[in-house]
Amino acid sequence: MVDPFRLKTSEPLYSAVSLASLPSKQRGKILASLSVQELNALLWDWLFWARANQLAPGGNWLIWLLMAGRGMGKTRAAAEFVRSEVRAGRASRIHLIGKTPADARDVMVEGDSGILAISPPDERPLYEPSKRRLTWPNGARGLIFSSQEPDQLRGPQCGLAWGDEIRTWYYPQECHDNLMLGLRLGERPRAVYTTTPSPISLIKELLKAPHVVVTRGSTYENRANLAELFFSQVIAKYEGTRLGRQEIYAELLEDIPGALWSREVIKYSNAPDLVRVVVAVDPAATSTEQADETGIIVAGVGVDNRGYVLADRSCRLSPNGWANRAVQVYEEYKADCIIAEDNNGGEMVEYTIKTVSPLVKVKRIHASRGKQARAEPVAALYEQGKVLHARAFQELEDQLVTWSPEAGKSPDRLDALVWGLAELMLQARRWLPVGD
Repeated sequence: MVDPFRLKTSEPLYSAVSLASLPSKQRGKILASLSVQELNALLWDWLFWARANQLAPGGNWLIWLLMAGRGMGKTRAAAEFVRSEVRAGRASRIHLIGKTPADARDVMVEGDSGILAISPPDERPLYEPSKRRLTWPNGARGLIFSSQEPDQLRGPQCGLAWGDEIRTWYYPQECHDNLMLGLRLGERPRAVYTTTPSPISLIKELLKAPHVVVTRGSTYENRANLAELFFSQVIAKYEGTRLGRQEIYAELLEDIPGALWSREVIKYSNAPDLVRVVVAVDPAATSTEQADETGIIVAGVGVDNRGYVLADRSCRLSPNGWANRAVQVYEEYKADCIIAEDNNGGEMVEYTIKTVSPLVKVKRIHASRGKQARAEPVAALYEQGKVLHARAFQELEDQLVTWSPEAGKSPDRLDALVWGLAELMLQARRWLPVGD
């Protein structure tokens, strides 16, 4: 294969980077003079196609934190970084960590910007899904891991790692710690983390660490490669919003003043044996794309008298759709009942769920106090260390730390969480009036 990083043309010798920076007329003249073989080499040359912030930075760093907006091209950048390190012989053992095995497969390996798609035929690794393994023609080997099982990272060692969307990982700190302890092969072990921003503890820790180099970027930088409808219909909806600042412009937004929850009070732990489990439902008024989601939160109380948030199955579905989901999770977790707020369509929720499964127990509860009064004692339980999350629930936690009573209407997941934990932990103590 022709070395794609230096192309010999009828003009003086150009690197791919300098060729890309030439005026279009001069660049067109040079491209027209290239052979088919040289043009094919250029097709696979990331230095030619990449923007500056998609290339690995120089310097002596351990972790490259590529924190950018949706669709910025960070997946492609990371996949190309892995390819370049393998191609240069600097990485023989690679770890790839996704949120779930399916995420690692569908995005990092088989995705449109994944390792298989960006590799030229003679550099493409053999992918063996059953073994969670990639093997490159030069003998380099990659193993695929899931953030659901951080202990899998305890044994194997590597010299290169790529962790994708670390803000969504089930156990971010545990995965990071185990990965770092195994990142010890070669002269220059390195890791790249790709993520949209979120003020989780791991990301805040990385931003302060001296061995971490940070690259940022917005969705708009990659506009030429994204559908225009995506910008006119989807991105435009979030312009000027807090979510847009985070997901489009990659701003790291800290907890807001007045919020009842902060990131620091949200702790994680596996649940012990459970005494009770409930599914709390906060139904949306409609199922349109612009509507709120239907909050569906599973919570339990353990033998240690602590509350545990077990699952977030919130969705934007029709009444029959969310009712089916609520019944499925009720059966999956062997819940005692499904909780619905009487003030907010409780009768409708019970009727809809009963049409799916008449035997499901539905408990309708009535709120005689405002949202702030209902949420405050639940937030206090978090501060006291009496509520733990079984894993990271990113969307739910974002709602908790960004809603303040002054904001008025509380969001779907938060409402469902409050009802579930109130039923499990507060009703008996009369901290929260339930019932008429």
